Amino acid sequence: MARYKPYAAEFLLLGTTMVVGLLGFWNVYFGQGADPQPHHYLHAATTYIWMGLLLTQLVLLTRGKRAEHRRWGLAVLAAGPLLVASVALLTVHSASSALASGEEDFLIVQNVFGTFWLAVIIFLAFVLKKRRKVHGALLSSTLILFLGPALFFVLLVYAPPFRIEGPETFYRFQTAALTAQAIILAIVLLLFFKDRRHNWPYFLAAASYFLAEAMKAWLTHLDLIDPLTRLVGAPNLASTFLVTFAIVAALLATTVLPTKRRKRSASMAPGRV
Repeated sequence: MARYKPYAAEFLLLGTTMVVGLLGFWNVYFGQGADPQPHHYLHAATTYIWMGLLLTQLVLLTRGKRAEHRRWGLAVLAAGPLLVASVALLTVHSASSALASGEEDFLIVQNVFGTFWLAVIIFLAFVLKKRRKVHGALLSSTLILFLGPALFFVLLVYAPPFRIEGPETFYRFQTAALTAQAIILAIVLLLFFKDRRHNWPYFLAAASYFLAEAMKAWLTHLDLIDPLTRLVGAPNLASTFLVTFAIVAALLATTVLPTKRRKRSASMAPGRV
């Protein structure tokens, strides 16, 4: 068990995210009146595939199998784009559904910003892949982006003080969101103090929630929430998925694949022995 100790916090975060995610979104799939759509299944599948990949990588590290760890890392070329594309698909579907119903998509800013932030963190993880601990912290910090929404829905569903029981209790959405963010911040602080030098990426992930709230307040002040919803809800769902997948895959390919070619070119340069 000693070999697992250096990664105990990461295993705990991963296990917590898996369980809280299952509880938080249970009603979407199995609750009374549940009507899950294909994009819901896709999002759940890609999220848990991603978490399964992170678990595999952690286990390989604990066993000292770094060569296998690097080989499995190439799976991000498929898993990363699939994950971000599924989140983008969910974001566009949420906005288009709001437009069709004539209601406001109250999570539009968080959805858009979260999709963008997830792509940035995964891309940055491979830009900094030579800084192994920072690279690992960046990939693990994607769990923070999943845990926040899951905590939000767990509070709404299972905690009586946060349940929505009518229009007079709609304020509890904001209360649940703030509580989830406070829990996230506490988790991030614990991870940061575990390794102050390398675990700063967790703050980067957590910052997405607070930046999204600030952006939402700014856009609300400018009366731009409705235009944003119309813009996000306009694209075709299939096109959204394919374009997002292609863009993220291309970006990751520039960071994951070229290393060996650069080394080979350098070794063949004149004057090299």
